[in-house]
Parts: sequence; C-alpha cells; structure tokens
Amino acid sequence: MLTIGTLANIKHILQKELFDGSGERLLSVVTVTKTFKKKDKRACYLCVVTTAPPVPVVTLCLIKQSEQRESEYKRKRSWQLDEIKWVDGRNEQFETHEFDIQLEKLYKWYALNLHERQNFLAVLNRQIQKSVRGARAEFRNVPIAWLSEKSPEKIAAGRAGPGNVTQKPTNTDDEEDEEEAQEFTALTDKEANELGKLFSECDFAIKDAEQFIEQLSRELHDLDGANMQSVLASEQKVLKMMEHIDNAITEADKFETRLDTYEDILGHVKETMEKIGGKNAMIEIANNNNIKLMKELNKVISQLDLPHSQQQALDDPDLKTAVGRKAAIAAAQCLQQAMNSDIDPSLLRLEAVQDQRKRFEKWKQKFSGTVSRFLNNLFIHLGNEIGDMPLTSTELTLPNHSNVHRELTPYTELMHWSKAMDRKTYDGLMRVYTASLSKIYDRDVRNFFNLAKMQVSDKLRSSREDLDMSTSSRKSAVSTIPYGTLGINRDQWGPGVDSADRVRFDALLEKVLAELEPIALQEQLFCINFFQMDVISPTTKNTQTTLEVEKDRGIEMSQSFNASTASPTSGTTEGAAVPQKRIDRQINEDVRKLMMGLFGCLEPELVSFIQSFERVDSFYSLYVLVRLTQHVMSAQDTHSFLSMTFASALVQVKRNFDRFMQQQLQSIKEAKLPKRSKAILPYVENFENFAQTAEGIFRKSDRRTDMEKWYLQLVNAIFEGISIHSQEHPKTPSQVVRMENYHHMYALLAQLKVPGLDALKKEAKSRYNDALKAYVTQYFGRPLEKLNLFFEGVQQKVAQGVKETEISYQMAFSKQELRKVISQYPAREVKKGLENLYKKVDKHLCEEENLLQVVWHAMQEEFIAQYNYLEERIQKCYAGAMINLEFNIQDILNFFSDIARSH
Repeated sequence: MLTIGTLANIKHILQKELFDGSGERLLSVVTVTKTFKKKDKRACYLCVVTTAPPVPVVTLCLIKQSEQRESEYKRKRSWQLDEIKWVDGRNEQFETHEFDIQLEKLYKWYALNLHERQNFLAVLNRQIQKSVRGARAEFRNVPIAWLSEKSPEKIAAGRAGPGNVTQKPTNTDDEEDEEEAQEFTALTDKEANELGKLFSECDFAIKDAEQFIEQLSRELHDLDGANMQSVLASEQKVLKMMEHIDNAITEADKFETRLDTYEDILGHVKETMEKIGGKNAMIEIANNNNIKLMKELNKVISQLDLPHSQQQALDDPDLKTAVGRKAAIAAAQCLQQAMNSDIDPSLLRLEAVQDQRKRFEKWKQKFSGTVSRFLNNLFIHLGNEIGDMPLTSTELTLPNHSNVHRELTPYTELMHWSKAMDRKTYDGLMRVYTASLSKIYDRDVRNFFNLAKMQVSDKLRSSREDLDMSTSSRKSAVSTIPYGTLGINRDQWGPGVDSADRVRFDALLEKVLAELEPIALQEQLFCINFFQMDVISPTTKNTQTTLEVEKDRGIEMSQSFNASTASPTSGTTEGAAVPQKRIDRQINEDVRKLMMGLFGCLEPELVSFIQSFERVDSFYSLYVLVRLTQHVMSAQDTHSFLSMTFASALVQVKRNFDRFMQQQLQSIKEAKLPKRSKAILPYVENFENFAQTAEGIFRKSDRRTDMEKWYLQLVNAIFEGISIHSQEHPKTPSQVVRMENYHHMYALLAQLKVPGLDALKKEAKSRYNDALKAYVTQYFGRPLEKLNLFFEGVQQKVAQGVKETEISYQMAFSKQELRKVISQYPAREVKKGLENLYKKVDKHLCEEENLLQVVWHAMQEEFIAQYNYLEERIQKCYAGAMINLEFNIQDILNFFSDIARSH
C-alpha cells in the first residue's frame, strides 16, 4: 500500500517529469492497478491532462513506471474525452475501490486510494461536460454530489478551520479551472518534521480536530500580540533613524549643488578643447594632403622621366655595334615603361604630363622607323646573300641556316619592342622576313626532293618518266594492268618493282622525313622566340600614346579587353580553361601561318614525291602509310607546323592506301577465269604474296588495324569468288576447285597467324572439309552398286512390316538371289575398279596442294563404311546362311595401300 507522502508527491512528480516538457498541465491523477492484477507492485496512473490555452485539449492518459528505474515514467496510452462511452463506479459507496471505463474496449481498474478515485471521477466528469460536443459519456453508480459540486479536494480546502466564518461566493468554471491548474507544492522535510512534532505534542489532535483548531487559534493570537508589543517598543528607534535620514538628505543636496558647479566649469573647458582639436585636425589633413600630393608628383615625375643619355640613344641609335645596340635596347625599354606607366586619369590633364607624352610619341616614332629600316635591310641582305650561294652538294641533306638565326638573335628584344609599341611596323617586318627566307627554303626543299627521287633506284630513274615533277611528262602509250593486282594472272601484270627497290625506297623515305624535322623545328623555334609568337599581345597597357584623355580611356578599354582575353579572370576553373584553349589555338594558328609562308612548297613537294613512286608501284602506299604514321605519332609537339604537314600528307596517303585496297577488292569480285586455268584460282595464289608483303610492312605498326580490316574484306571476297568460280571451271570438278582453294587459304591463314583472321581460318577449314566430303560422295559413289540396290529393296520390305528374319523367304530377296549379286563382285574386280578411280582422282587434283593421299584416305574410309553396312545387313537378315562377301576389311586396306604405292 502506498504511503501518504508518496500519494501527496505523485502529482508533482508526474507534472515535472512528463508534462512540463510538452507544455501540458495535470488536472487529476489516480493510482490504479487492473482488477485482476491487484498484487502488481508496479505503479500505474490514470491522468486527466490539458494543453495550454487558447484552445486547450483535454485527454485521458495512462502512465506506467519503468521496470528498470523506478524514478522513470512512460506514457503508454492516450484517449480523447469523446472516445469514452461510459464510466461505471460499481457502487455509490465511498469505500468502493473499483471502477470501469468503456473506451475502444472495457478497462477495469482498482484505485489504491479512495480520495484520489473520488477526485478523479469528479474532475473527469466536469471536463467531459465542458469539452465534449455532442454525445457525452454516461456516469453510472457514481454519487450525484461528486458530479455536481467541486472536487473533494477543493471542498476540503474550503474547510480550513473554524476561523473562516465567511465563505467566498461560488467560483465560476473558469476560476475553478484556474484553481485546478495551480501546481501542487509538496511539503519540505523541515515542514514535515515540524508538522510531526506538532502532532506529537497534541495527542488529541487526531481525536478532536475542533479542540486542536481552537488551541492553534489561541497560540496565533498570542503571537500577534507579541508582535504588536515589539513594534511599539521600537517606535523611538524608528524616529531617531528618520532624523538621521533627513540629515543625510541635506548633505546630499549640498554635494549635488557643488557637482553642478564643477560641471559648468568642465563644459566651458570641453568647448575650448573641441575648438582646438578641430583646428589640429584640419592642420593634419592639410599636411597629409600635401604629403600625398608630393608622392603622386614624385611618382609621375619618376615614371615620365627619361635620362638625357637615353634620349640621345633614341634619337640616333647605333644598331650595328653591340654597345650601341645594348644602349638602344635599354633606352627603348625605358621609353616603353614610361609610355605604359600607370598614371591616374586626372593627372593626365596636367599640361606638363601632356607635353612629356608628346615627346615620348616623337621619340617612339623616330626610333621605330630607324629599327624598321635597319631590320628590313638586314632581312633582305641575308636572303640575297644565301640565295646567291650555289648548291654543289650531292648528298641527301637539307641545308641548315642557323647562321641566319645567329645574325638575327641580337635583335630579338628590338622585335619584341616593335610588337609591343608599333604593331604595324612589326607586321611589316614579319612579311619582309617571310618573303626573304621563303625563297631560300623553296630552293632548298625542291632541290632536296629532286635529289631524293634520283637516288631511289637507277631502274626507276631510267624507265619511269613520272619521276619528273611535271604532271604532263608521264604519258604511257600502252595501258597495262598494275603490278600485284589480285584478281589477274601474274603473266598479265605490268612491270613491277622488286623487294630490294621497295626496301631502298622505305629507307630513303625515312631519311627524307628525318632530314625535314630538325630544319623545320629549328626555324619554328627561332620564329616563336624572335617574333614573340607565344604571346598574343604584349603585357603592356598602351600600344599608342595619344594626347586626349578620352582617347586614352578608349585605348585602355580596348587593351583591358585584350588583357582579359590573354589572362581571363573567371571565377571558375572551367570558365578559365576555355579561353586558355582559345589562346593556345590562336598562337598555333599564327605560328603555322608564318611557317606556311616560309615552307609553302614543303607539303606539295612531299605529296608529289610520294605519289611519283606510288604510280610506279602501288605497294609504296603501304610503306608510306606506316612511315608517316610513325613520325606523326612520335612528334613531341603535335601542333607544330611539321606535324600538321605530315598529318595532312598522311590523310592523302591513307586515301591512296584505301583506293589501292579497294582496287584489289574490286579485282577479286570482277575476276574472270582464262580458258587454260589451273585449279588454284589467280586471286588465291596472288593473295599469298600480297599477304606476306603486307605482313612484313605492318607487323609492328600502329596502322595494323587498318590492314586487318581490309584483310577481312579481301578474304571474304575470296571465299565468295571461290564458290562462284568453282562452277565456271572448264575442266576441274567444282568440288575439287573448292577443296583445293579452301585448303590453300586455310594453310596461308594458319601461316600468317593474324588474330583478327582466326574466325575466317576456321571457316576456311570448314569449307575445305565440306568440299572434300562432297567430292568423295560424288566421285567415289558406291562401288558395290548392285549390292546396295539389293539391300535398299530389303529395307523397303522391312519398312512395309516384314521381319528381318523372314526376308529370306521373299522370292526377290532369297539367299540364292543374294549369292548371285555377291558373285558379281569378286576381289579382283573390286581392286580393278579402285585402280580406275585412283587414276581419275589423280587427274582431277593438282600437284601443288598435294591432296591426293588425303582424298584417297577419305575414299578408303567411305568404302569401309559401306562394307560394314552391307555386312551388318547380311548378318541381320540372313543369319546362319553362311553368306559373306568375297573380301574383308583387311583386303580393302591392302587394295588401297597397293594402289597408292604403285602410283
């Protein structure tokens, strides 16, 4: 049973532990157990709870104590008040502990405390009447006084003692709710001890409450009287204390008056100090302004100042000597720095600044003109000097003009200055350099390729007019079929080139390409450095100097656009990457444009060199494709002029290669058999030499995949051609043509060991086996024809229902008839027939493929299979008749072996 202290505290504990956190208030609580679990030690509480205004929601909650920790409580269930159907108090007697509540099901409870039960039912009824709209729950077997009055707790509070003679008027519903909402404050330990002590001194308090109340009233009256006497005794002390307070107030007024006087004095001092501080601030501002102005003027003067020695160097530069050239370059760089100095736009309006900028412009124009004339004459002189030198060397080398680069290298910084300060002069000098050097390179390149053509072979130089560069010089009176055409017999090919000439051409082509690379790359690197082509625009702000501020602003805007293009300031990595790619593309295009002007004839000469030999032998296109691909793929700078030139020539070579392979494919499809043709078709025989040559070229090349693609098309076309032309062969049976050609292709593909042709190799073997089987079936036939016909009739009878053991009783298939048929095939006649068959097979087959013994062995296997079939039929249909053929399997093996050895 719960103690009185525990029951008093439970409402406060539940309010603090569960409902304060969710903003709810506990109106009433009753400690219960279920009716059939009265002895359950775990506490269980039914609570009436409401939420905070303005729209309070009242619910009925079931709270249980945790099994692990007794101080922890959990809310298990909650019901709205409108879910309650009825409440049954079981009995109107106060001592009844049980009561029932009908919700979604019937709950039967046992209250541990009768006063809690009474208060809970009263509060629950009042909240249902107040909150539920519509049908309300019915209360059964509950005293009417509980349902009409306030809760018993409030009634008990109204009876605090006999001293409360007058009663307060009846509270309204809202006031009652407020009272119910007040938190219950539990007794502290000290208060509980004092209360226990009081009860122990008054033993009659429990028996006679009215006497106890009267005693408490008397003691309270005595305490009030003692308090009044104490107050009256302290009146004199209070008067004295008031006098001291008045004196303190008087002294405080005097002190405040003195403080006001001091404040007035300090106010005058403050005004004076503020005036002095303002004057000092103005003086400091003026000083700071003067200092800043002096700094700006010094900065402008230092930026626009040009020493007298440098002015003389700009007026009359000495570009021929190293000392004079060094002084001129230093003066030009100082002039560039001064003209591109960062000056505030407002300072540009100063007359002195404008006068200085006018002088800068004059010096720039005069110095730029001097540099332009000097470099222009130098470019023309170097071009004429080298161009007048005769070419006497017969070695296949391209002249190196590094001496020109050495002559021009000291003037690199002057060219950079021209690009930054005078773009028109810079462009003109670049055109003069290109025109002067291009004549030299054109002469060298043409002579280099002519010499290369002459060194290919004496045979080609003497017999081929197409070595001449003139397109009209090669005219052939008789059109011949190109050498190496697959679909044509070899005796109909035109004159060709042997393997040694091809190897010599490949070596020469490698030497030509190797000679071109260093010369072109050397010139490209020199031009990039000399003309500063790796920078789109110089890192300067002004390329021209004008006198008007508005024009200056416009120029600065245009140059800021160029600067943003050269070095974009995008916020993202992707935004900055795209302009950088555009810059690199523009630089590469400018370099290639300049190199194209210098080496304009390089690509035409290279293509003409290649085509001149491809016209002699189409197999040269295979060598060129492989060699050019190696140089393009191994190039360190894939965007260089030479790499792009090789790549362009490679595209043309690839087209020639595809054209050559397409011609080979078309020749196979259009092939026609001559009147006197061998069993091996021309394109099958020619493909062996073609494949071996191609494999020798493409074995370790990066272009092998291109060749393998054409392999597939060519081999498929050969297979189709064999199937078609085997029917058109004038003498040899179609089965033999297919068998020998497929065998030839299978052997060749197995020898090549090309991974991409493994499937076609298997197909060739399959077609070869099919052709061999077809040939054996047709030409071997059935040497024991009458025996086979005899047993075919036997098989028909068996199919009609005659038992195999009864066949001998049929007149046409009797034992005597069988012996007659067997007697027609003595061993001697069988061997003679096989000898005639061997001669026929020998006549059909060609010696190159060496398939005679293979075919003969296949015929032997076929004969043995037929013999076994006949023996089996004899044993089944004529068992016990002692009938056998006149020869056995050993005789057959001897027949075939003797015939093969005799021939």
